[in-house]
Amino acid sequence: MATVTEPAQSRLLNRELSWVEFNARVLELAEDERLPLLERLRFAAIFAQNLDEFFMVRVAGLLELDESDVAVRSVDGLAPGQALAAIHERVGELTARQGRLWKRELRPALAKAGIEVATLEQCTDREREKLARYFEREVYPILTPLAVGPGQPFPYVSGLSLSLGVIASDPDTGEERFARVKVPEVLDRFVAIGKRFVPLESVISHFLPMLFPGMEIAERALFRVTRDADFELSDDADDLLEAVESELRRRRFGDVVRLEVSASASSDMRERLIEGLGVRPGQVYEIEGLLDQSELWQLVSLDRPDLKHEPWIPVVPPRWARVTSATDVFEEIRRGDLLVQQPYDSFRSSFEALAQAAARDPDVIAIKTTVYRTSNESSLIGSLIECAEDGKQSVCLVELKARFDERRNIEWSRAMEEAGVHVVHGFPDVKIHAKMTLVVRREAGGLRRYVHVGTGNYNASTARLYEDVGLFTADEEISADVADLFNHVTGFGRPQRFRKLLVAPFAMRARLVDEIRRVSAAVAEGRPARIRLKLNALVDPTIIEELYAASAAGVPIEVMARSICMLRPGVKGLSETIRVTSIVGRFLEHSRIYSFEVDDEASVYMGSADLMPRNLDRRIEVLAPVENARARAEVGAILDSAFSDTTNTWELGPDGDWRRLERKGKKPHSHQEAMMRRARGRARRTRS
Repeated sequence: MATVTEPAQSRLLNRELSWVEFNARVLELAEDERLPLLERLRFAAIFAQNLDEFFMVRVAGLLELDESDVAVRSVDGLAPGQALAAIHERVGELTARQGRLWKRELRPALAKAGIEVATLEQCTDREREKLARYFEREVYPILTPLAVGPGQPFPYVSGLSLSLGVIASDPDTGEERFARVKVPEVLDRFVAIGKRFVPLESVISHFLPMLFPGMEIAERALFRVTRDADFELSDDADDLLEAVESELRRRRFGDVVRLEVSASASSDMRERLIEGLGVRPGQVYEIEGLLDQSELWQLVSLDRPDLKHEPWIPVVPPRWARVTSATDVFEEIRRGDLLVQQPYDSFRSSFEALAQAAARDPDVIAIKTTVYRTSNESSLIGSLIECAEDGKQSVCLVELKARFDERRNIEWSRAMEEAGVHVVHGFPDVKIHAKMTLVVRREAGGLRRYVHVGTGNYNASTARLYEDVGLFTADEEISADVADLFNHVTGFGRPQRFRKLLVAPFAMRARLVDEIRRVSAAVAEGRPARIRLKLNALVDPTIIEELYAASAAGVPIEVMARSICMLRPGVKGLSETIRVTSIVGRFLEHSRIYSFEVDDEASVYMGSADLMPRNLDRRIEVLAPVENARARAEVGAILDSAFSDTTNTWELGPDGDWRRLERKGKKPHSHQEAMMRRARGRARRTRS
């Protein structure tokens, strides 16, 4: 076991490098030969997609800091330049691994399965004829070569677009020109010719002479740029929607933060790109094999069930199976709190059933909800509009600053406003990240409030892919807290102390610290106690130091951090009672559950907040207590299963390295498969 003898900053791991290691775990799943082939391809696409967002936001921020004159270090002690160098080295290693994986394993395996990704040169004469006709009819008309020369500056290259860098030579004069040809994003990346799939860039590359008549093509190389996509709003922005729209227009012209270029490119080609795009050598990544594997989704979506997991169909939770009318929804919640877990339990039959009941039940007089990310498939927006058209009070807090969903949320806002829904956009400097819904209903004894608090977005698409939990309750104090919080966001005033909810950016951190210290005090008294945390990211230095103190007091602590963890576990004298694991698997582990257990009692909270400064200080977040005995037992069962997983679990060592648990000895336990079996079993018992 490591011993803490290093400087204070070594108590924490670097945030950005911790995220890079999360993405390395995603890549390991793409490398896992035990998975169906197209599932491996899916993880390869996710790995690439994740990296894009990481560079657009996190690396962009580091570059900005590095270029400023302000001497600043992250809490783990790294200067921006040091972090950028470490990121470049590690990401370079991972992308090289991904390139080898594609070339040596995935592409040959696809070909063996009848899905051949081929170059045009590998096609038959007849197939090339078909590709020539396709190029002439569908591709050539929309191509625009942009050459660099006198009066022709280096062209603007849009973020995440794939391009061919071309060096064309005039055989008569010997003059050479660089040109950029954009691979059209409106066309499929892979052109289907029988059972073969030819990358579009390969087709364009083959027919380049048509774009440069009379010229010789001296070189062609594929490249791709990533641009800064983050933005900040002024705290005094009068019209938040207008300010966000303005920033979205500016986003496409953000600085280049990464240049990916084919490893086959000559040094001359690389230098032309570096100079033209204005990037440093440390921002350049040479890519072996297929560039931009985020486009592999096209192949993942092929109708080949033999190469995928058996589809999972969410089940109707037992108590929701009793619901046959809108009034039944509210009667069931009155009977006792309900806890659901997506994607095992049906989102449509639980949360969307509540929203639809609010629209259809004539006794409902108001609905208030939050939208951070939703989808066209989700019925929530329709239910809000239906309520408004029925004369019910319908309120929606739409977070316009939900990264990469800003434009969609603007469109939803306008559609709802036109239908009469009261749309509120929150604050320029604080994001509304809480997932909460309040329904007010007129009943015999007066008005009664019903509440849903969740860990995930109200999004029917991600509800089939993300693991989340949701709590339905008619508890008077919780519903009063939710009502007060809605009024705070839509109105003007300083909220008073909340009765049961833990709410950021107010007292959430302080309340969590109190819980940690309560468990520590119990252990000091010799009582059995432990802390179990399941979350996406553990970053907040204050919380981490409290966990270190609890470990020093002897508290057993289990942390399941799906992506980022800055806490260094297993260090003698610092964190030797803390174990940190991460599950990365078929479904994205997204729920945030915090359990503080003393004797046979547990204080359990669930909600939207990760333990990060941004969540605790700059967002509206909610954690709700799980007080109902049955619901608390269900949460306990989820945690028991998750912390027992031996199939898709990685463990964090004191050196900062993540190691996948090996299946040795006892029968392997897959948490996600166990949750599917549990959901099916409950559904069968309900039907019988």
